[in-house]
Amino acid sequence: MTAIGQAFDRVDGVIKTTGAATFSGDQLYPDLAHAALTHASIARGRITEIDTTDATRVPGVLAVITHRNAPKMKLPSTGLMPPVAGTTVSCLNTDEVHWDGQPVAVVVAETQEAAREAAARVRVSYSPLPAAVDFSAAEAKPQKNSMLQAGSASKGDALAALESAPVSVDREFTTPPHNHNAIEPHTTTAVWDGDRLTVHEPTQSINGVRRTLSAAFGVSVDQIRVVCEHVGGGFGGKGLVWPGTILAVLAARVTGRPVRLVLSREGVYRTVGGRTPSVQRVAIGADRDGRMTSLIHTSVTRVGRSGGNPEGVTIQSSHLYDAQNILLRQNVAELDLLANTFMRAPGEAIGTFALESAVDELAHELGMDPIELRMRNEPTRDPIGDKPFTRRNLRAAYELGAKEFGWEQRAPQPRSMRDGQWLVGWGVATAFHPPVHLVANASLRFSADGTALLRCGFHEMGMGAATAQAQITADALGIPFEAVRVEHGDSRLPAGPMAGGSNQTGSVAAAVHTLAPKLRRALGGEISVEALARKGKPYVEVSIGADSPLGRATGQARLMSRFLRDRRKGVRAVTGAQFCEVRVDADTGEIRVSRWVGAFDCGTVINPKTAASQLRGGIVLGIGTALSEETLVDPRTGRIMNPSLAEYHVPVHADIPRIDVHWLDEPDPTMPAGLLGVGEVGVTGAAAAVANAVFHATGKRVRDLPITLDKVV
Repeated sequence: MTAIGQAFDRVDGVIKTTGAATFSGDQLYPDLAHAALTHASIARGRITEIDTTDATRVPGVLAVITHRNAPKMKLPSTGLMPPVAGTTVSCLNTDEVHWDGQPVAVVVAETQEAAREAAARVRVSYSPLPAAVDFSAAEAKPQKNSMLQAGSASKGDALAALESAPVSVDREFTTPPHNHNAIEPHTTTAVWDGDRLTVHEPTQSINGVRRTLSAAFGVSVDQIRVVCEHVGGGFGGKGLVWPGTILAVLAARVTGRPVRLVLSREGVYRTVGGRTPSVQRVAIGADRDGRMTSLIHTSVTRVGRSGGNPEGVTIQSSHLYDAQNILLRQNVAELDLLANTFMRAPGEAIGTFALESAVDELAHELGMDPIELRMRNEPTRDPIGDKPFTRRNLRAAYELGAKEFGWEQRAPQPRSMRDGQWLVGWGVATAFHPPVHLVANASLRFSADGTALLRCGFHEMGMGAATAQAQITADALGIPFEAVRVEHGDSRLPAGPMAGGSNQTGSVAAAVHTLAPKLRRALGGEISVEALARKGKPYVEVSIGADSPLGRATGQARLMSRFLRDRRKGVRAVTGAQFCEVRVDADTGEIRVSRWVGAFDCGTVINPKTAASQLRGGIVLGIGTALSEETLVDPRTGRIMNPSLAEYHVPVHADIPRIDVHWLDEPDPTMPAGLLGVGEVGVTGAAAAVANAVFHATGKRVRDLPITLDKVV
């Protein structure tokens, strides 16, 4: 291999930094109109009156669409299989309100300003119904097991072992709701040409958008084109189809004009799901030498009555520690709130906060170094399923991280390290994320000029996906990186996988590794210009998968076969060690993260430059989770009270120190090119590392995120 492992610049770097890259909101069509939404102001009830008179008087208004005049759409369903709508509510086809913020009208006008002004003038009266919106008072039920996620798991008798353990901790942790704040808000440009539809959409699932719109509007999937060349950030929030997308397409059909709908930042909060809050119990029992005899991790999260998927909060607790007895249980409460959805490292991002904080507490109770405690309980096989790990070298990751951080210089007692006015604390936590492995259709062409073209409808969300696939293709074919071109982001291309679960790079790479031998055989055993000349053709092209109805069914069979095969092979996961230094003002409680080292066992690293960016980005999100991010929901009304970046505080440059990331770069033998995935593991363990460092600095254990200064003074 000559391209894999090289720090190539991004192939789209120039067009992005010069502003030449086109996003969904940049598409220009003749007679383009603009849409805006009116949102419900109650959590549950019925619309009794809707007055659009003032709205229609705004100059430039073309249409005001409500449940009284909207064409009927088919009720979309939710889930991971088609279609993939974020909510079961068919907005504007009902007078029922299911959450505060539900769209109750869409206005179309000649300009965006006119559309937003008119949307604000729509007057709606309601007959409210009792609504359950207070998570702290919600009644939770046990989550059922499914093929994709276990609601519960156990080994031995963890409760009895906890009772008899010589040393134990039993703690409750809470995390708040979080909302997505991608730099590009959700934006849809929709154009109808008879029954043919073109949609420009920033999505993590091009195929999911096609299937959902096909179901909603009763047109064939083959009549819908979804274009998504670039996405200005996704992080899970663009993995499903939310009401704004469907209503933009509806508005284009009603007006007969191309329509663009750009959600305001507040509109994203009101209509696009975020991360669920959680209440978690972690109890650990151990012998006095630190061997865990019991591990209990339970959780309560929420879903909306109109959609949402359970959060896999206890997933990492199935795999990280070799406890003799384990009990894991997830519970779910249904509320009259907007459906929750995926957010970078769903489950593990908040699950590792509770688990790794509790492990740190146990280490303190034992008077043991936190790393030593973790290594004493490092399993050789999966603790509950007794399956092998496809690869796992967490010990080496901890050794590397500890060396780079200088962990041996840590004074063990809280409040024992100081720099003038600042209390200094060092914390550590384990990172863990199991990447998903899906399937991808693709085609690969070799031409007479010695270049190759990979075509696959995958998604470029800023992580360098096209660059990584060019490197993988170059090595698979044995040609220079510069000789590879990649086309992506369009449903006219062979269908790619959803970009989620850290799956996309590996899934597309598997397709490339299948195609390369086919191409070599098609050229008579050698990929070269000379071999192509002997064929007398300008190019040779091979493909995998098909987007016909039969091909889509075959693709589902491929997916299930891979899923079952992967489950038999063992547990595949990225692991790592997060090291954090904080400084806390002794008088004010101000917290600053002053140093960070992350070391990861993440398989083969395709591109060190883009991988480091991904890992650092995840750690930044983890720092925000620890110290500032919190969606405030009024427990009386269900309204989000801080739906903007002015009041929802994400980390900025001044909050983030230099972040040093390292990796072992050892391949996973079960994955193409040995890669695993780095998109989500960076956020896992990060919040716990901050919390553990704050405890070491101050002696104050904060178990309720975010860690604000009032909790440490």
